[in-house]
Amino acid sequence: MTSPTLATLAAPVAAVSRLGGPAPIEMRPMSSRPGTTQRLCAATLAAVLSACSAPPPGSGYFPLEPGHRWTYDVKSEFENHIVTHETLTLATLGRETIAGGDAWRRHSDSGVDYWLRSDDSGIYRVASKSDLDAESKPDAARRYVLKTPLQTGTAWQATTTAYLLQRRQEFPREIRHTHPAVPMHYQIEAVGEAVDTRAGRFERCLRIKGHASVRLFADPVVGWRDMPLVTTEWYCEGVGLVRLVREEPAGSTFLSGGTITLELVQWQ
Repeated sequence: MTSPTLATLAAPVAAVSRLGGPAPIEMRPMSSRPGTTQRLCAATLAAVLSACSAPPPGSGYFPLEPGHRWTYDVKSEFENHIVTHETLTLATLGRETIAGGDAWRRHSDSGVDYWLRSDDSGIYRVASKSDLDAESKPDAARRYVLKTPLQTGTAWQATTTAYLLQRRQEFPREIRHTHPAVPMHYQIEAVGEAVDTRAGRFERCLRIKGHASVRLFADPVVGWRDMPLVTTEWYCEGVGLVRLVREEPAGSTFLSGGTITLELVQWQ
């Protein structure tokens, strides 16, 4: 979840945020206990969650005005064949003054808040706050959720980290605790797509793909390998994020990975 957001599984989260980025590293340690994936999504969506204006430019694909609420089913599929489902709810709370100007606030029921602005360059996050933070933390640079022009080929970059990759035996298990953030390259791959979700069928959607990799020792046979981190997000006009898929395959005897899928089930 940075942008396109799990910089914002948690984002999300980050988006998904946007999915990936320094902010999501603030997540609590991942485990198999209930609630972990929800916090992860809030962080991953962090990349997915971020804007300002009236109406904010480009916000048709990422509504910012107060009164909106999105509920997602979060499906986690791990390479050890464990599958879990959790619920994540996001809400827009309105405009506030933060980090030297006005920004639109979004709240996740996982305990993470995001502030976003919007201008002619796109929609971007400017600050975030987890339930462990006393104060909001401004972003050092813009973390784009959507970059203009909203057309095929538009590209941008944001940092991310491994949210699902883990060591099978060594400690700490989570790769993100020992490896620095890596750049993820996002691009609008398609416009005008139709997407079916449990919340309904949506037309006029953007499909955004993010690619990154982290170099890890896979096992004694293949040695060091670039492990792919892939995020795909769908934003639909008038609704916002309707689906997000984060893929971190391992295929290794030393490492395990998985996939997280956010699917919209209800919105207003």
